[in-house]
Amino acid sequence: MNARMAPLAVALSLFATTAYAADLNLGTWKLNESKSVIPPGMFKTVTVVFEQVADGVKVTFDGVDKDGKPFHNGFTGTYDGKEYPVVGTPVADARSLKRVDAHHFTVVNKKGGKPTITIDYVIAKDGKTRTGTYSGTTAEGKPVSATMFYEKQ
Repeated sequence: MNARMAPLAVALSLFATTAYAADLNLGTWKLNESKSVIPPGMFKTVTVVFEQVADGVKVTFDGVDKDGKPFHNGFTGTYDGKEYPVVGTPVADARSLKRVDAHHFTVVNKKGGKPTITIDYVIAKDGKTRTGTYSGTTAEGKPVSATMFYEKQ
């Protein structure tokens, strides 16, 4: 590399690191039910909050279950694909987060070591909306799928 290229290489490296480090998930996300495809009888995660904490992110979910009763659960973890304990839900005892890129990540819910529901999230380029594609099985073992559309608050 010649002397004129070195500053450009350093600048591009710093830009890439900064862009990747910015977590587009941080903040409060609210469900837009009219833009979502949720089958009757399926739970609805109405609000999701991502907060930066020392050890990664704290994620809190609020919504209504299949019977219309409110739920609140959450966990703290990082985007490393490892399992972290979930507090507040009988349908999952662990969750993992895995970042694909700055605009795409996956959440896997597990109960007793077995995957139950996987959610693939895609964040829009402008960072103002995201879509979660849910697939897996209910606590009763029935197949479930939905698409939930969220807007950043």
